[in-house]
Amino acid sequence: MKTIAVIGGGITGVTTAYALARRGLDVTLFERHRYAGMETSFANGGQLSASNAEVWTHWSTILKGLKWMLRSDAPLLVHPKPSWHKLSWFAQFIANIPHYERNTVATAELAIRAREHLFGWADAEGIDFDLKRQGILHIYRDRKGFEHAASVSALLARGGLPRRAVTPQEMRAIEPTLAGQYYGGFYTESDSTGDIHKFTHGLSLACTRRGVRTLYGQDVRALRSDGQVATVEAGQGAQREVHRFDAVVVCAGVASRELAAQLGDRVNIYPVKGYSITVSLLDEASRAGAPTVSLLDDETKLVTSRLGDDRFRVAGTAEFDGFNRNIRADRIKPLVDWVQQCFPGVSTRQVVPWAGLRPMMPDLMPRVGRGRRANVFYNTGHGHLGWTLSAATADLLGSSVEQALGARQALPAGALAA
Repeated sequence: MKTIAVIGGGITGVTTAYALARRGLDVTLFERHRYAGMETSFANGGQLSASNAEVWTHWSTILKGLKWMLRSDAPLLVHPKPSWHKLSWFAQFIANIPHYERNTVATAELAIRAREHLFGWADAEGIDFDLKRQGILHIYRDRKGFEHAASVSALLARGGLPRRAVTPQEMRAIEPTLAGQYYGGFYTESDSTGDIHKFTHGLSLACTRRGVRTLYGQDVRALRSDGQVATVEAGQGAQREVHRFDAVVVCAGVASRELAAQLGDRVNIYPVKGYSITVSLLDEASRAGAPTVSLLDDETKLVTSRLGDDRFRVAGTAEFDGFNRNIRADRIKPLVDWVQQCFPGVSTRQVVPWAGLRPMMPDLMPRVGRGRRANVFYNTGHGHLGWTLSAATADLLGSSVEQALGARQALPAGALAA
């Protein structure tokens, strides 16, 4: 049986380990925290949103970033301090603007494919993750935003996703608790929400039941491959141990760039910080005043999800500030203010703030597949759609690994390492 190391225990690492285990491979999962899903997979916006498949590689993103650079509460905040990593990333981002339409369509197709796997796995393994299949409502305050959304809807339709325009009256029928004045909206009935951390944890337990060896509390210090054998050097504190495998899959989020460099690959992921708040719905008025349908406010770049009866998640914004994980009060305040404006019946007396680093590729497309070495693979760089896409990319990666290792068995030693 072929042995595979999966590096990273977030949503992509756990789904990858699960997809490989289902194919009968001997899988070992390395995660530096004590549990799965403790970083970017801990408290995201909760949306499984094919309707949010529009990639960011558009000139309007550049213009907004320049306009908002000096606003600490901006939905998109680019810190002006330069670094070679940031400059090279934005250069590639601009180079991918001509592929905006193609990549948006491809992302929608991938997101639709992911649903079947994710829901099927949850059912098969009995995972409760506060799933709500009540759709996602995109809201727009002006005609310009609404008309751009109409053009995006045409691209999503090319990818196989129907979503319909709705009037302000229809918006309030869909979600009666929403306050404010709006030009219109778009509603995607097939989208859904849930708790990513509960799902990741549940699937990690399913991995263990299927024979995956899970090594938690393990910092991966070094990765090496000669094309035939992959070695993982990992440990706790000063302790280190070298493990050998037939292949390695890097699913390490924002750490993937550094690990890929050790393996001779360039995976130009940049950490884009997002924030969230989880509002505790402490009283009946708050529970009645919080929405049950998920929202995406395009102007403020905020999304919502209702997690069970007593939690309301609001998340979003994008901050380019390297590996800074600090939770800034001036970035959290707009989220709390937004809840008070759009859902005045919800008490914000008890709010838990959080921040996570999204692993973004410059083209906003995940890196899935082979590296330079025959036994090195990647499933990383999913950006703001990690949960939405993870089940599909894990299945694709599983097929890629299965085919490559099967081919290696049939070829002379070293044939694929050339």
